[in-house]
Amino acid sequence: MRGDYQELVDEVSALLGAPATLEDRDFRLIAFGAHDSDDDGAMDPVRTRSILTRRSTAEVRSWFERFGIARATAPVRIPAAPDAGVFRPRLCLPVRHGGVVHGYVWLLDTSGHTDAQLTAAMAVAARIGALLAAESRAGADAGRALGDLLGSSPGPGRTAAREALREALGPDADEAHAVVCVLPWPGGEDGDAPGPRSVPGAAALCVVPPQESTADTHREPPATALAALVRLRAATMSGPAITAAARLMEGNGKAVEPSARAGISTPRQGLAELPAAWHEAVSAARAARAQPRLGRTAEWDAIGPYRMLAALPAGAVDPAVRPLLDPSHSDLAHTAEVYLDRAGQAGRAAAELRIHRQTLYYRLSRIERLTGLDLDDGEDRLLLHIALKTAGLGD
Repeated sequence: MRGDYQELVDEVSALLGAPATLEDRDFRLIAFGAHDSDDDGAMDPVRTRSILTRRSTAEVRSWFERFGIARATAPVRIPAAPDAGVFRPRLCLPVRHGGVVHGYVWLLDTSGHTDAQLTAAMAVAARIGALLAAESRAGADAGRALGDLLGSSPGPGRTAAREALREALGPDADEAHAVVCVLPWPGGEDGDAPGPRSVPGAAALCVVPPQESTADTHREPPATALAALVRLRAATMSGPAITAAARLMEGNGKAVEPSARAGISTPRQGLAELPAAWHEAVSAARAARAQPRLGRTAEWDAIGPYRMLAALPAGAVDPAVRPLLDPSHSDLAHTAEVYLDRAGQAGRAAAELRIHRQTLYYRLSRIERLTGLDLDDGEDRLLLHIALKTAGLGD
């Protein structure tokens, strides 16, 4: 598909005698023609940034959109705006299909193009629009099928969703994939997923509604998540999934919460194990939210004990530990977790907490009275440690 776009952009460049650039309607670069001019002005900051970063700034987008390019059905001439980095006037060819704008072809405006040339170039733009529309429909179909697959229980419904996803992906369905989860995703249950084109390597994206809330008032409310199915070059190479996660964490135009984290599953060949891969990706994202040392993006293989903790039922809290999880005892809960993380070594725990050792002992005695647990007993310590780590995962 990308080769088709490049050929069509090159065709526009040949028709109008100038290098052309194709962007989608969100001003993300799709293809660009070769620049072989001796005129350095042809590579003003806007075109350079678009090619190097594959996107335009909000200021540039605002400048161009004020000329009505999203509604135009004919070429639009746009004057220079040095303050926005647009040093040369532009010629915009709206890329439309079915009455909807899907992108734009950009050229420097030399004002020397004939009506016949512009008509021919707009015909090429229409062919590009048909391709982009078809790609958008395929992406929407794949996203819906992915959402149905991840949200279904084992049985005929899951089988039907998997076959629908297979049909939407075509030959790529049997390739290696990883699943990426971003948690939470902005917009709540009705949030929108970005288009696959905006995320490198993404074959399908969907918003996954939160699970039902639990009765435990001490836990965070369930959160909406974003799922991305990412194509891999090989089942041993997770690089494309890491790149896709980084792009999703940028928000793609949405205000991603500072607490948001991304999780990446182990690679899978084909589609049969995608629900299990989704569980891994969600667990890794939850682990990253609970454990800062994991960073903003965590892979399932790297989350250690959280692989088991994430399998516990959401909202599971041992009755003995429940009082400690009340917000009024957050300092005590943090003290207990640091103490247990340091294998019960009082000196190390007190140093990390920046308190006197006697203050630590006082807090530990309060924790024992509050929970009824004996911190000299190995099983009681294990129970408390598991409960605290599980509570930190959230839903």
